[in-house]
Amino acid sequence: MPASFPLLAIDIGNTSTVLGLADERLNLTHTWRIRTNRDVLPDDLALQLHGLFTLSGAPIPRAAVLSSVAPPLGANYALALRRHFGVEAFEVMAENLPDVTVELDQPGSIGADRLCNLFGAEKYLDGYEYAVVVDFGTSTNFDVIGRGRRFIGGILATGAQVSADALFARAAKLPRITLEAPGSAIGKNTVHALQSGLVFGYAEMVDGLLRRVRAELPAPAVAIATGGFARTIEGICREIDFYDETLTLRGLVELWASRETVGEGR
Repeated sequence: MPASFPLLAIDIGNTSTVLGLADERLNLTHTWRIRTNRDVLPDDLALQLHGLFTLSGAPIPRAAVLSSVAPPLGANYALALRRHFGVEAFEVMAENLPDVTVELDQPGSIGADRLCNLFGAEKYLDGYEYAVVVDFGTSTNFDVIGRGRRFIGGILATGAQVSADALFARAAKLPRITLEAPGSAIGKNTVHALQSGLVFGYAEMVDGLLRRVRAELPAPAVAIATGGFARTIEGICREIDFYDETLTLRGLVELWASRETVGEGR
């Protein structure tokens, strides 16, 4: 339905918010990343959105889909879109996705971003029964997904930057460093040693958890990394098959489009 495009996808995380505009072919034509601020009011958000569209020469959206793990920001974005752009946003939650099976003890507790990852991972399931999305954010989420839009479960770990910040806060003499891989594991100075421990150590944790997950599944699983820190550990983790920076945002778009298939109106 052409009137539904451009589609604005909004992925609100604890640290950053990623936005994208998709065209009628569901391709992302524009993307933006901004800092998440829970105190921003709807009118301020509308100004921010208008500024992003204007600076990029992007068209005004005619539909919107949003995922939020930072209340009340999702509600404020929805109000900004309704009040200033005449757009009624579709907010992602397990209850309004009848074609998704959430195999958790409390299905309603699943984070919206993890449902987006389920849809974003579908294109990688060709030839596999299972996928594991490793989403590097404020926390690092391992989302275990089964063919047929099954969310099987997962793992929650402390994010790499959160771990680093906790270390620096408790050891005043340690310098704050950039989280990037050093040239070797054995450090020759404090910065080198910290980078080795924080980056290589984190990569080994990711590889180890992926091996454990794969050992518990009855068939092979493809592993996909997304999120900001994925770029840092690309090529270091041995258990990750693909790196996809836009997986969650693209998943939002695919999720929105899938509602047509199950008879949901836009």
